Amino acid sequence: MSVAVASATNINEEDYWYRLGVEALRRGGNSGIVEFAYQQTRNFERLSFLYLITGNLEKLSKLMKLKKGVMGQFHNALYMGDVKERVKILENAGLLPLAYITASVHGLEDIAERLSIALGDDVPSLPQGKTHSLLMPPIPVVCGGDWPLLRVMKGIFEGGLESANEEDDVEEGDWGDALAEEEEEDGEEEGEGSGWEGLELPLQLDTPKVSAFMTPSQGMAVSQIWSQESLLAAEQAAAGSFDTAMRLLNRQLGIKNFAPLKSMLLDLLIGSQSYLPAFSSSPVVPLAVERGWSESSSRGPPALVYELSQQEEKLKSGYKATTSGKDENLTEAVRLFRSILHTIPLLVVESRTEVEEVKELVTIVKEYILGLKMELKRRETRDDPVRQQELAAYFTHCNLQPPHLRLALFSAMGVCYRARNLATAYNFAKRLLETNPTESQAKTARQIVQAAGRNMTDATELNYDFRNPFVICGSTYVPIYRGQKDVSCPYCTARFVPSQEGNICAICDLAVIGAEASGLLCSPSQVR
Repeated sequence: MSVAVASATNINEEDYWYRLGVEALRRGGNSGIVEFAYQQTRNFERLSFLYLITGNLEKLSKLMKLKKGVMGQFHNALYMGDVKERVKILENAGLLPLAYITASVHGLEDIAERLSIALGDDVPSLPQGKTHSLLMPPIPVVCGGDWPLLRVMKGIFEGGLESANEEDDVEEGDWGDALAEEEEEDGEEEGEGSGWEGLELPLQLDTPKVSAFMTPSQGMAVSQIWSQESLLAAEQAAAGSFDTAMRLLNRQLGIKNFAPLKSMLLDLLIGSQSYLPAFSSSPVVPLAVERGWSESSSRGPPALVYELSQQEEKLKSGYKATTSGKDENLTEAVRLFRSILHTIPLLVVESRTEVEEVKELVTIVKEYILGLKMELKRRETRDDPVRQQELAAYFTHCNLQPPHLRLALFSAMGVCYRARNLATAYNFAKRLLETNPTESQAKTARQIVQAAGRNMTDATELNYDFRNPFVICGSTYVPIYRGQKDVSCPYCTARFVPSQEGNICAICDLAVIGAEASGLLCSPSQVR
């Protein structure tokens, strides 16, 4: 069979067996295959090393006596730690000084004395003050034997019906014994001694028989399974497919600025992987952490580090910072609300009800980011009272929680009243009284209603008409009245004047204004 294979591949049989041995070693295969290949190619140098690293000293000893060539025999004697054999090989090779030194330093006094007589006046001197030691190779941790093989069953066509259930056996042979017998036969026929000289090995030897089998193909990595089975960006990131996750976010939400998401994408990957320590000489064992694992399902989706409940806690913290009202607290509130917007694209929820909750959360935090940014901008423009009044007025049209809406109305009412825009202040006071204000807020609002009611005029003209419905541009903070053209963010749905199209949204800091998108996808139920 080997000849046929070698002929079909245009290589000689010796190269065929050599390549087979190399490939078996590279794949960490059965040592019997490697041994057989080296025997077929008469690669005794590698065969000796194979016996050494597998701890097969018995075969190495037999090979030392039979191996052709002085250097090969000497190497095997070194592998075995056989000093007498080394001295014998050096003496037979005519290297008497080396043989004498070897015998002397290893305490073989009788042999050293005999060699010194043969050397006469040429006896070499030994170095003084040196400690001599026997050179021995390290002992292998695992000695001898083939590595475990898969159990291969014979089929009906290989062995007939009676052997269909029998297993292939791996028989161990003794290459050394067969080689020794062959050597003795050759010695008798040719009338030579029992040495290696003149020995010709036959092509086919009595070698270990190895059951050939097809190793199973490597299974698919869990991360690859996750990547193939999911259309959710968070699960793609958990599988390490960042490019796929970013393409999904771009197609679904028009996201182009991924810098704010970098750390969260890495967190998803790290959070879905675990590692178990093995032996000190072995690498760690990676484990995939799955979400909602059960015995009925062979493979579950990846575990995710971000949950909807975490965003709800952030929302509460943002509300608390907004209520405080200080500049640093409002800045922190904006950061918290924007963090929610950055996390939502990487959430995975299970039910359609939760999907609606996620969409509602996007709308809430969008309104708060817009309103708080306008309030911070108002506090910075102290030298422009008109712009201050406009920003305070726009803030009251954001969809806020009742306590925060009352604070916005109370602030706008005071700003406009101090600027003598009494008609506008009167409007804010009436609206405030309709929101069930606190006692102090209601008292101030009634006073302004009473004072402004006697003179319903504005000292300055504002770009603000509360009678005409409008939305507020998230970048320029100007009203976009009904009927005027506008563009929106495909993710957070913030509205902008047409000149802002193509820019990164100033509210979510992720998506491109005016970009086309298919919509938020955060649940397997949406995919089904």
